[in-house]
Amino acid sequence: MGAVRIVVVGGSFGGLATAYELRRHLSPERAEITLVAKDDQFRFVPSFPWVAMGQRRLEQISFPLAGPLANKHVAFAQETVTGIDTATRVVSTNAGEHPYDFLVVATGHRSANEAVEGLGPFDGPGHSPMSAGETEELAQAIGRLLADPGPVVIGAAPGASCIGPVYELAFELDHLLRHRKLRHQVPMTVLTPEPFLGHMGMGGAGKIRQLLEGALEERDIAYRTSVAITKITEDAVESTDAAPTPSVLSIVIPPLAGVEAVAASPGLANPKGFIPVDDHYRHHQADGVYAVGVAVALPPAGDTPVPVNFPKTGHMTEQMAKIAARDLTARVEGREGATAELSARCILDMGDRGAYMAVDPVRPPRDRIPTVSEGRQWLYAKQAFERAYLFSARRGKLVPTALGW
Repeated sequence: MGAVRIVVVGGSFGGLATAYELRRHLSPERAEITLVAKDDQFRFVPSFPWVAMGQRRLEQISFPLAGPLANKHVAFAQETVTGIDTATRVVSTNAGEHPYDFLVVATGHRSANEAVEGLGPFDGPGHSPMSAGETEELAQAIGRLLADPGPVVIGAAPGASCIGPVYELAFELDHLLRHRKLRHQVPMTVLTPEPFLGHMGMGGAGKIRQLLEGALEERDIAYRTSVAITKITEDAVESTDAAPTPSVLSIVIPPLAGVEAVAASPGLANPKGFIPVDDHYRHHQADGVYAVGVAVALPPAGDTPVPVNFPKTGHMTEQMAKIAARDLTARVEGREGATAELSARCILDMGDRGAYMAVDPVRPPRDRIPTVSEGRQWLYAKQAFERAYLFSARRGKLVPTALGW
């Protein structure tokens, strides 16, 4: 029997972790692994808020994919996927076709900026740090704010699932403005679709609600919950719950959708473009197809007055990648792989300190009371983790998931 052909689509956390984990268990003689990604760079997305604040340059949190993958005997194709045919087992790209025996879809998301009128940044006044280009543009906008201060709104749109950056950006910008002695000229407001602060699409986590309420209040950052943002203009953010909130800098996290090629491939995704999977991250119907990360369809943790979708963090993505890679390996070897509940561990940058959360499992009810801790040590830990992750990933290794992030 020849080597099985495995195609991994996506070069961020899910794709890289899957490729590394597969190669740990399957030698080049057992499996030909090809990673397809439209970008030739890996970018450490959790550091995008630091790029926006001018604390990092994009190149400091990026590295080329080709070298580390070649060292792992993983072929790299910098191509844009145009379609996936699960019947013939072929991934089509702008440069050709990649036949597969097994496929792992780790394409991430498409930011559905169109959900809020005016949410640019390239075709409207609103800003979002959900991609490298958008983050660099936001950094320029923050530079303009420092030169010409005015009110700021930071929030998330209805249906958003990536809520953590809302709090990080608010705390980091508050810290930056205080350092520049400009905070008194910049009224700040947080608008969130969450029913309460710290819900984050997972029903909250221990004392995080109280921590965030206290932190925003002590920093004089106004906030409203259950807010449905509808429009961003040059000088305000409009919502259904109140009069327009004045803002010369509006940062809004959009809802996410499946990438176009996945959404358009027959029988692959649900109407929102996300892929339904089982506990092993296998596709419900298409044999040999797996999905990990943001590409996976996960139901909300519960109903809320304004929709808030289930979170998908980098830490959770790597857990999915390892479960999928080990199950795929087990199938190649003629056995059944193990599965596990997703947990979440993350650190929020609060400007002058950090907040650590550990939730196991992510979806309530939980066996353990969530851990919530606050202090400057967690900010140092977040900075150290960034360096450790990039150092390891450049060398074909991953920091153990148990450390959390």
